[in-house]
Amino acid sequence: MSLFSASIYFSDFQGTIEIKPTGFIDVFSLIWSRVTMFGVAAIVVVMFYEVISRYLFDAPTLWANELSLWIAGFVFLLSGLYTMQQRSHIRIYIIYDMFPIWLQKASDIFTVILLWIFTISVFWGSYGEALDKFERMETFGTAWDPPLPATLKTGILIIIFMVAVQALSNLIADWHKVPEVHTPMDDIDQTEIDHIRESIKD
Repeated sequence: MSLFSASIYFSDFQGTIEIKPTGFIDVFSLIWSRVTMFGVAAIVVVMFYEVISRYLFDAPTLWANELSLWIAGFVFLLSGLYTMQQRSHIRIYIIYDMFPIWLQKASDIFTVILLWIFTISVFWGSYGEALDKFERMETFGTAWDPPLPATLKTGILIIIFMVAVQALSNLIADWHKVPEVHTPMDDIDQTEIDHIRESIKD
């Protein structure tokens, strides 16, 4: 609960290159992105504890590897949601920018439709298996034996759905925005360059 509360708190802080949230769905995705940030830190702590325990005290744990895999699985999934909210998935702008505005809008709609077709297809093919694993709380089959298959399989379906909803939200939020012109300079982080210049001066 404290982790989620901290994530809600930190969702109010906008990163230097982050896109400003425009609605409830964006804020919801940002909250989970902060959970992901804590997840990465948790993996580091778990693995550090395992290394110290194993090599300094000769007392390896039974749970560190599985726990880090468990957390990393959700970090990987939730990072996809954050990437969608930030519009950071790969797009071939060299072609997209050549389109007239109406064709850009049409390609945006087509992209979201394809994503929803994929989402529905994944649900159609995996819902029964995911439900079965979750109801049985299927475990990993190791000494510690955590319910990785049950939780991750269910998490995949939930987060894929969240990504699809975020994509639809992006389409609606960006509909009346002026089309951006993309150049190679977009890949340069001006803030980072300023920091480098300041460090050189020092």
